[in-house]
Amino acid sequence: MSVTPERFAQGMTYDEFKAQMTRNQERFTANETAVQIDPAALAAFQALPQPLPVLVLAEDWCGDVIDNLPILGKLAQGSGKLDVRIFLRDQNLDLIDQYLNQGQFRSIPVFAFFDPQFNEIGRFIERPESVTARRAQLRRDISAQHPEFGDPATPIAQLDEATRTQLMQAMSTAREATKLQDTQDVIQAIRAIVTQA
Repeated sequence: MSVTPERFAQGMTYDEFKAQMTRNQERFTANETAVQIDPAALAAFQALPQPLPVLVLAEDWCGDVIDNLPILGKLAQGSGKLDVRIFLRDQNLDLIDQYLNQGQFRSIPVFAFFDPQFNEIGRFIERPESVTARRAQLRRDISAQHPEFGDPATPIAQLDEATRTQLMQAMSTAREATKLQDTQDVIQAIRAIVTQA
C-alpha cells in the first residue's frame, strides 16, 4: 500500500500537531528554540527545485519525537520546501506498519520523503545510528558511576519504576552535552535524503 496525495492531505500541519499536544510541550518548545541550522545546510533545502511532501508519524510522549520533530519543523519553515503532514502513530496503524524499524518495531518519529508524484525518496526512522551509539555510551558511563541502575544492556522498560525514573533523569541531563552534535547528525541524515530529489 502506498501513500496517496489524498491520504497525505489528511495529516496535521506542524502547528496543528503542536496545538494538540497534551504532553512535553515545554520540552518541545525549548528544543525548537534551541535548534540552530547552519546556513549552508539550510541552503541545500532552499535549493530544492520544488517542495517535497514529508509524511511524519509521531506521538507527543516520545522523546525522539520531542528531540527530532522540531528540527524538521525548523528546516521546513526556513526553506519553504518541505510540506510536512503529521499523523499520530497509534491512530494510523495502516501508515506506521509501512515504516517498521528493522521490519518489526513501530519506532517514531518516521519522516517519509516523497517527490511531487508521491514516489518515496527516502525515510528517516527514530534517530541516526550515531545518536543511538552516543546514547548507549552515555548509559554505560552512567551505569559505571551508578551501579544501582543495573546492567546497561537491560532495556530501560524492564527496570522498576523508581530506577527507570532516576536513570531517565540522569540520561536526560547527560544528553544535553551531546545535543548539538545530535542535532547536526539529524540534519545531515535528512539532508542526505532530500538531496536525492
